[in-house]
Amino acid sequence: MTKHDYALSRRGFCLCCLGGATIAATGAWLTPREAFAAAKSQVLIIREAAAKAEIATTKLRGGVNVLVGSGGNVAVVSGKEGKLLVDAGITATRPRLEKALADIGPEPITHLIDTHWHFDHTDGNEWLNSEGAAIMAHPNTLKHLEAATRVDDWNFDFPPSPKGALPTRLMKGDEETLKLDGKTIKLRYYGPAHTDSDISVFFEEDNVIHVGDTLWTGLYPFIDSSTGGSIDGQIAAAEANIKMIDKETVVIPGHGDIANREDIKVWLDMLVGAREEVAKMKKAGRSVEQTIAANPTKQWDAKFGQWVIPPALFTRVVYEGV
Repeated sequence: MTKHDYALSRRGFCLCCLGGATIAATGAWLTPREAFAAAKSQVLIIREAAAKAEIATTKLRGGVNVLVGSGGNVAVVSGKEGKLLVDAGITATRPRLEKALADIGPEPITHLIDTHWHFDHTDGNEWLNSEGAAIMAHPNTLKHLEAATRVDDWNFDFPPSPKGALPTRLMKGDEETLKLDGKTIKLRYYGPAHTDSDISVFFEEDNVIHVGDTLWTGLYPFIDSSTGGSIDGQIAAAEANIKMIDKETVVIPGHGDIANREDIKVWLDMLVGAREEVAKMKKAGRSVEQTIAANPTKQWDAKFGQWVIPPALFTRVVYEGV
């Protein structure tokens, strides 16, 4: 994937469609921050935009593929025992996902692993289950999906998910190992990080790992404090990822370009630095609005703040967590 392809593909993630979808809804372009505050929740805007999203397929090593464009990045492995997916994307992209999956191979969909509970990673659970996928996740993913859950920063109340969308197999501890078509697949729970439900999925023989939303390559992250996420948890998850992998590991982030260990180190340096700057201002007595006005993330904005989570929103999220 070239840098040009990346520029297109990361904008294929449906949050980027906030601007275009919002102009249709409101008659005027909104900044990302304004879109997040719009009366019409961005969750609805994202789902509407997903109905038109294109899906791009990138082949990695060992038969692992990644599909970009349906919410979070979706990993796919196909073998004699069927297809295993990591994350389910957004239901509105189903026709394009079905075509992309068919292009990978004729095998049926038999397994799905949710990296966490957020809708842009689990919205497709129900239809994938209807196709035959057994769904596995951390118990906290089930907890949030089976109950009404509000995310304040999204201004959205998620109703309980239908039965067919719920995980049917749960991790029994912080680590679990699966075997499929001769592949060793290791799951590991981070503890509270981006949410309180995040897990990694490591394809051991292929040295490929899906880390969910504990990494947004080249982007400021959204951190969901409503369901247990925090800047400190996000930092701890990045540190855990660095320890889990080596320089040859191919890293699939929740959003953004395919990454490696050095990319996670750069991401970690940004998280730690931003936390320090924001905490310093908060300790000095500045309000959240005063802290945002002081632009404590300015040294990282050019690299990480040019997309869906702008510096002001990221600063606010960090401020709330320190």
